[in-house]
Amino acid sequence: MVSISQQRLASIEAISDDQIDYSDIPELDRRFFEAARLVMPESAAKQPVSLRVDADVLAWFRAGGRGHLSRMNAVLRAYMLAQDRNGTTTP
Repeated sequence: MVSISQQRLASIEAISDDQIDYSDIPELDRRFFEAARLVMPESAAKQPVSLRVDADVLAWFRAGGRGHLSRMNAVLRAYMLAQDRNGTTTP
């Protein structure tokens, strides 16, 4: 794991988005997304819940076929992990 000082981390966080040089990062074009594959996390203990979601959101996930609930869970997990990495402990 890479170690970074609090001072260096603070200096990086102080950089505004318009100061970041993205010129060496290739653009993610249509070919990238055509080749992309969904990687589902290893299953953990699941708990049944009742959840209300917008009809169009549910229809979009269902259009992907079997496993739409697992994909919804994967999206929620990715959001949770991103929040944890950003130091946000609650939504």
